[in-house]
Amino acid sequence: MASHLSAKIFDFLKLIDKNNNREWFNENKNVFLEAQSEFQYFVEELISEMGKFDKDILKLDAKKSLLRIYRDTRFSKDKTPYKTYFGASLGMGKMNSKSGFYLHVEPGKSFLGSGIYLPDAPILKEIRKEISLFKDDFLKTIEKKEFKKYYGELDDEHTLKNVPQGFEKDDPMAEYLKLKSFIGVHHMTNKDLMDKNAVKNISKIFEAAKPLNDFLDTPIFNTQN
Repeated sequence: MASHLSAKIFDFLKLIDKNNNREWFNENKNVFLEAQSEFQYFVEELISEMGKFDKDILKLDAKKSLLRIYRDTRFSKDKTPYKTYFGASLGMGKMNSKSGFYLHVEPGKSFLGSGIYLPDAPILKEIRKEISLFKDDFLKTIEKKEFKKYYGELDDEHTLKNVPQGFEKDDPMAEYLKLKSFIGVHHMTNKDLMDKNAVKNISKIFEAAKPLNDFLDTPIFNTQN
């Protein structure tokens, strides 16, 4: 098991960034497999640690949580075949159907994500209803000291210009209702991920977002039952 990542992970990712072609990858697949194996062990230990605050996480299979290294280039102008990062989705449902946690490892660009990312329209509408109706409960989750410490404000990368249809323009939660994702982001350095306590530190950061995830999942759970 690995309680932290080694330089091997970052070395491989730097190499694939400079040699993003099938010929190089096939010739160096053993390097990829070694790095991927280490990342998988790291995720396994992270799942075990996160299980201390979220028992459902323990049901996850680390291997199945890993993102594929192969890029989907069908609708992209960028035709490079491989991702230049390792990623793991922890608890997020298929097609972002529920909230969860995300680990992104990329040299100089690593981050943790917590919440729900671009859910489908029906799910997004239910979450917005919940926020409008129970604004105090929602605000408590993102104004908690620990959440603010690690995530600051919710990410506003995907935001509508106007309040969505079906909600009052002067709704007290108007700015949050415009969001299309409800995500907290915490950036990490290579050094953070190679720290001997990386697993415990990451788990603590994810735990700070558990109340937000629970709030976001409430309307989703209610619509599925």
